[in-house]
Amino acid sequence: MNALDFLYVPVAALTAPWWARKARAGWKQRLGHADQLPPVTHPGGRVLLHAVSVGEVSALRELVPLLLPQCEVVVATTTDTGLQRALDLFGKSCPVVRYPLDFSRSVRRFLDAVRPTAVGLVELEVWPNFIRECVRRDVPVGVINGRLSARSFKGYLKIRPVLRRTFASLAFAGVQDADYFERFLAMGVPRERLSITGTMKWDAAKIQSDVAGAAELALELGIDRTTPLIVAGSTGPGEEALLHAACPAGVQLLCAPRKPERFDEAAAAMAGCVRRTKREAKSQATRFLLDTIGELRKAYALADVVVVGRSFFDQFGSDPIEPAALGKPVVIGPAVSDFANIVAAFDEAEAIVQVHRDDLTRTLAGLIADPARRKTLAERAIACVRQNQGASRRSADLLAAAARR
Repeated sequence: MNALDFLYVPVAALTAPWWARKARAGWKQRLGHADQLPPVTHPGGRVLLHAVSVGEVSALRELVPLLLPQCEVVVATTTDTGLQRALDLFGKSCPVVRYPLDFSRSVRRFLDAVRPTAVGLVELEVWPNFIRECVRRDVPVGVINGRLSARSFKGYLKIRPVLRRTFASLAFAGVQDADYFERFLAMGVPRERLSITGTMKWDAAKIQSDVAGAAELALELGIDRTTPLIVAGSTGPGEEALLHAACPAGVQLLCAPRKPERFDEAAAAMAGCVRRTKREAKSQATRFLLDTIGELRKAYALADVVVVGRSFFDQFGSDPIEPAALGKPVVIGPAVSDFANIVAAFDEAEAIVQVHRDDLTRTLAGLIADPARRKTLAERAIACVRQNQGASRRSADLLAAAARR
């Protein structure tokens, strides 16, 4: 054990009541006991991509196919839902493993088993023991799709003396925009190792009008395809009740909470709603709850209007790119600090409607009554997505070069 391990132990003990509330699988793997991978045979080396959860894993959807002709790829993730998403997306094309806790022995066991020649950390996830061990093994490790929100940056600044060496050890950092560039620079990444590559979330969005399984979802829930439908994705506390009240008369509403542990709470906020897991479609139902994982895209495809959640109360927003790429008019609230630059890009293109919760009722009624405006918003949104794509290719170039080196 090193000094950092001794620091982690009391932190783990103090936070145990929080992380123990939710069942977590794969504790053996979290301690670094990954399946032993064969020696690297590809001349381009082996790239390990670490994506924490579902959102980060989904952002790799275009990157992994770009990398596979150039090198071996291993995808690591932390959460149970992220692991399942990674298996669904990449399980047939590359190994998917559980990322270890940042104890030194766990990290060493993990790296002994996986044996990467380069590592890409998606968005941030700069863990000191992991990076220190990669540097000791002469494995270049860097950040791709890098982001450091203003809220997170304030916290990182408080411990900058502890983390500066870790950030300075990054071999490269491809970040999403100029604001993130300056924050990574302030944390200690050398300027010459920093580049602005854009966000891969634009690339992960598939521009299409039809989604496989959408019609079946509507049939199984009992959604009336002749009646307008508002789909609210990634909703947070209080938003289901807000949307239930704001939904215009005669319009259907489907809510998809961001966190599974909120499914029952969300159902209570929409009394009498049809729950996806119950498989009990009701005739003339107007409220629906998508209490499953991995079906939100199908629901978006059915929508006449999409509301992006975690943006109307004291949270930090959700990603509006996916419904925009499906050609849906998108409404979002004012609390979007985690996705500020993405929302700003849509706003500049006049391709999104951003409103306070007090104006939500009027806004939804106006959009439902105005098909022409909905069509204009949808067309502008698709154009905005296309204009901002290309980050996955730039990130692939960074990683392939690091793996060869």
